Amino acid sequence: MAQSRPTATAARQEISVSSGIALPERRSSALGMFHASEQGVMIEESHRRSASYGLTPATEADYSPLLKAELACRIDQSRGLASYALPVMETLYEQIVNTHSMVILTDAQGTILQSMGDDDFIEKADRVALCPGVAWSEQSKGTNAIGTAIAEQVPTLVHADQHFLAINHFLTCSAAPIIDHQGKLIGVLDVTGDHRSFHKHTMALVRMSAQMIENQLFSAAFQDAITLHFHSRPEFIGTLMEGIASFSMSGRFLSANRSGLFQLGLPLSALQTHTFSSLFGMPVSALFDHYRTATPGLLDLCLHNGVRVSARAALRAPNLIVQAGVIDTERRRDDASAARKEARSDDLAHRRGLSSLHYLDTGDEKVSSLIRKVNLVMGRDIPILITGETGTGKELLAQAIHNDSPRSGGPFVAVNCASIPETLIESELFGYEDGAFTGARKKGSSGKILQANGGTLFLDEIGDMPLALQARLLRVLQERLVMPLGSTKSIPVNVALICATNRNLRDMIAKGLFREDLYYRLNGLVVRLPPLRERTDLEVVINRLLASESSDEPFTVSDEVMVLFKRHNWPGNFRQLTNLLRTALVMAGTEGEVRMEHLPEDFLEDVGTTPVPVTMASPAVTPLSLPASARLEDVELLTIQKALDAHHGNVSAAARALGVSRNTIYRKLQK
Repeated sequence: MAQSRPTATAARQEISVSSGIALPERRSSALGMFHASEQGVMIEESHRRSASYGLTPATEADYSPLLKAELACRIDQSRGLASYALPVMETLYEQIVNTHSMVILTDAQGTILQSMGDDDFIEKADRVALCPGVAWSEQSKGTNAIGTAIAEQVPTLVHADQHFLAINHFLTCSAAPIIDHQGKLIGVLDVTGDHRSFHKHTMALVRMSAQMIENQLFSAAFQDAITLHFHSRPEFIGTLMEGIASFSMSGRFLSANRSGLFQLGLPLSALQTHTFSSLFGMPVSALFDHYRTATPGLLDLCLHNGVRVSARAALRAPNLIVQAGVIDTERRRDDASAARKEARSDDLAHRRGLSSLHYLDTGDEKVSSLIRKVNLVMGRDIPILITGETGTGKELLAQAIHNDSPRSGGPFVAVNCASIPETLIESELFGYEDGAFTGARKKGSSGKILQANGGTLFLDEIGDMPLALQARLLRVLQERLVMPLGSTKSIPVNVALICATNRNLRDMIAKGLFREDLYYRLNGLVVRLPPLRERTDLEVVINRLLASESSDEPFTVSDEVMVLFKRHNWPGNFRQLTNLLRTALVMAGTEGEVRMEHLPEDFLEDVGTTPVPVTMASPAVTPLSLPASARLEDVELLTIQKALDAHHGNVSAAARALGVSRNTIYRKLQK
């Protein structure tokens, strides 16, 4: 007797339970894949529909895109979708670059709105009208991933000759529908490539990217609401696997994302009659009481179906904001007080220097793209991992993220995991009780993690953290509890996490030097800071640095010097550039312009230019030339004297300009 094929519902339930992701009511899979038999049935059904539309396999591609004005109108109608989708598309494309593929966004009708991809493949795609303004519904193109995903409202893979039109057989397409907070399909995210370059993981990447867009759209739709992030496994909170549900301030259910619907076990229509209390067994008043505590931990809730989940809530209303565990009910009295508050904030940002994302956005497209992505996840409890070469400004970026985030009123605590001795890093991070070890400070120490409570913890050089401590850090991130050394009591902690590294953590995982589970807990959003040699905004960066380093009159850089700066590859990145500019400013005195003679000899040698005799000017002294026989001590003393002259005898200012301590200046002058 022939074995019966699994039903669509059975397949759906099997994959759903294993993944913990919510699925539509129709046949679907959270992983965006089907059993081979179900995939085959879906393709057969799509082929029948295609034939019913009057198409044949020999039908040629339709090369009639929308007029520019009509396409612009479609894009404008979907601008909310596009604003959240484009940064995700850029990230997705970075993961598939050079695979003869392209990333596509369509509207609900299957009309392509945006696309990006490899140049060689885009040329091939144009031959079958796979370009903006063209509809890829089943009615227009027959069976294809975009059109079939719209028809079935499930993630869809169509490979090679599974396409209905023969002209499209060279393609492999992986598409996932994008559903809004009302359960309505509003677009499709797709990766299309040459069928010979097909990779089985592409569908999973597309599905995850579509879910990221959905979650961001969901959060944007409920700015003034109680939003609960929950999962039966606490380590999944803050990841794409978490359920999200929003409620009015009185506790009335508003909506839930797809994972939330799955965990709640009810369709959206049935949930509309529920409240926060009926779904989670806790009155809204108790939720507010929980967040009035100084360090609220995760909530332990019981769903209406008996399943226990861990949860964390964000309470947002025009006059009610939960931030750093404190409920702030203070009203803004009027526009004038709001303006004063904004002015104070701007003044603080100015005094901190390069301290805001807007300030760091100096025109380079890679940096601008990075900042757009950060803005989307900021304040949503998604960890950020910053990668890049040494000296590219990772801590500056981390500080700017904190300053622009809802946690800006809390502490920003930076820990360099490479600079703390391995024997001390555990006590530095987690703290210790009085008498926990020999030499322990009386009354103990709270530790960096607890010091960051309510704010942001920045772990620089995370790749240098000892392997044994990685396991303990993972437990803290999952449980939101810290146990100091020598203590038997765990303390709740609430921090936003930003990490940075110049190492390849994947290579370290392969060598057993970094925990894989910790890596996947840290990389909610991974961004790479480009080195200076790759940036297109060097001139703007230099002018900003000059403005921040020169306290009096603004300095400029001569055209000749700027050419050299653009020629150099800056192996030390910002650290090298900043130190060079500081020295050049001292050498230039009050001349107001950095010229060739003010640049260090080693830099000129690196760029292949003959060093220029050194001259320096000061407010009251005629420029002096250093003789060839000058000793190093003479050069130091003259440099110090010029710095003091330039800063009117202010030793502290001169020390800052030279990058040395005041004691160093006093010691040199005494000699």
